[in-house]
Amino acid sequence: MDPASPPTALTAAKVRMRELAASYGTGLPGRDTHSLMAGLDGITLTFMPMGDRDGAYDPEHRVILINSQVRPERQRFTLAHEISHALLLGDDDLLSDLHDEYEGDRLEQVIETLCNVGAAALLMPTELMDELLERFGPTGRALAELARRADVSATSALYALAERTDAPVIYAVCALTRADEPGGEGGARELTVRASSSAPGVKYSLSIGTPVPADHPAAVSLDTRLPLSQDSYVPFRSGRRMPAWVDAFPERQRVMVSFGLPAGRLNVEAAGAASPEGP
Repeated sequence: MDPASPPTALTAAKVRMRELAASYGTGLPGRDTHSLMAGLDGITLTFMPMGDRDGAYDPEHRVILINSQVRPERQRFTLAHEISHALLLGDDDLLSDLHDEYEGDRLEQVIETLCNVGAAALLMPTELMDELLERFGPTGRALAELARRADVSATSALYALAERTDAPVIYAVCALTRADEPGGEGGARELTVRASSSAPGVKYSLSIGTPVPADHPAAVSLDTRLPLSQDSYVPFRSGRRMPAWVDAFPERQRVMVSFGLPAGRLNVEAAGAASPEGP
């Protein structure tokens, strides 16, 4: 079997996984850790040190294990991910479809992808994302609010919000990191991209580690601790700049950013199109 199955198979599986998670979520008393478990009859939850692993679901012993030594927000997303494993294993039709389309390592990769999709749908329901997009638009503020209200990491919120956004937008979470400089003690601090995702149909995204110039609105927003919205550009790692409406929202030591792209640019093939990052 060709490991690269048609995209339509994975798309359909994602839709089904979202439906499973959404249906499960409607019957829960809340979205806190113990409420998330309320719909799983006979499955217990155990926190314990797990080294490099975030969690696991053991269907034979009907137990979900969560690493007790990671951040609470990571524990919560991992729990939703493991619950999604249980939901997927309980859907014979979906399992059958997956085994018909995939095998080996590719099957395992697809299952992990689907469980991340399920976790996002469980913790960040479409109603919440639509409410925030309607109130704030596809902005850095909407991204920050989603992470706060859903109590998930900014990275998790970024991927979910990007997938729900209709407008041609690139989202990014940027934070200060240390750059290596000869003679420097640990290097100077610079703003770089920590995570990025684009709305469906947008060809470009920002590579992790892409530096953000000090005069860019995202950097200015973090320096001043003030939200900024203005006409600017996407700072690709290659040094090229794509015009964009930038909305930056600072939060602690990071800044949530959205880049609204001119719709007409989306179908233009850049000279350096071989790079997945952008022009």
